[in-house]
Amino acid sequence: MYPGVQFDDKVVWITGASSGIGEALAVRMSARGSVLVLSARNESELQRVATLCREAGASDVLVLPLDVSKHATMEPAAQQVLAQFGKIDLLINNAGVSQRSFCVDTDFDVYRQMMDINVLGQIALTQAVLPAMIARGEGHIAVTASVAGKVGAPMRTGYCAAKHAVMGFFDALRTEVAADGLQVTTITPGFIQTNVSKNALSGDGSATGTTDEDIAGGMSVDDCADVIIAGFESGEPEIAVGTGPEMALLPLKRENPVAAFQALEQMAAQLRQAT
Repeated sequence: MYPGVQFDDKVVWITGASSGIGEALAVRMSARGSVLVLSARNESELQRVATLCREAGASDVLVLPLDVSKHATMEPAAQQVLAQFGKIDLLINNAGVSQRSFCVDTDFDVYRQMMDINVLGQIALTQAVLPAMIARGEGHIAVTASVAGKVGAPMRTGYCAAKHAVMGFFDALRTEVAADGLQVTTITPGFIQTNVSKNALSGDGSATGTTDEDIAGGMSVDDCADVIIAGFESGEPEIAVGTGPEMALLPLKRENPVAAFQALEQMAAQLRQAT
């Protein structure tokens, strides 16, 4: 366990802040007096969220449009934040994109996008902020991974590969920076009511444009953010969040992996019949 996070006057940088979990976290941290840096590709949506943050009590808000797939832009972005606020207390790597296609039907470029956005983008931004955190001897880095970072789910081979990589990277990073006074938190949501499936890539790289029944029936994004905030405040290094049957896969994979594999194979068979 870590010391609990106190958000008052902390500089919190959230990627993927234009909707969903990122937006909900930004508003809640604003109510706790944080300084917010909001990043995503859609500047107009970021401005909308910035207004909500100011209304909620944020002491300051910087809208910083960012495409995490453009890795070379991470360092200049970090320097801009440091120039304006002098520090970054908490970076939440929340940007990402999912997938909905069987491997045999998936263009290789979709796999490349899964890695560029979900893995390399998070690593590039993390590397950009690490030196300043290490120099201060304090700082906190978090990443929104997924239950798909712990188990392999059908129609998400690229997404699962990326989220497994994210979990491995940040778990390893945690070991390296602990002696520097830094903390690392991994967040593993299950089905949350966001646009994740609507924006997910199909086999040809186009967005599906549809919302999965599991996502539609999942935990509300506000409840999700509340669980994550509580996890930060209580010092949890890994925060599992969700209420659906998918959350049972986490202990099942540890305790009885064969049963977990069989359950997911049945899910794949059902999906094949439905497509």
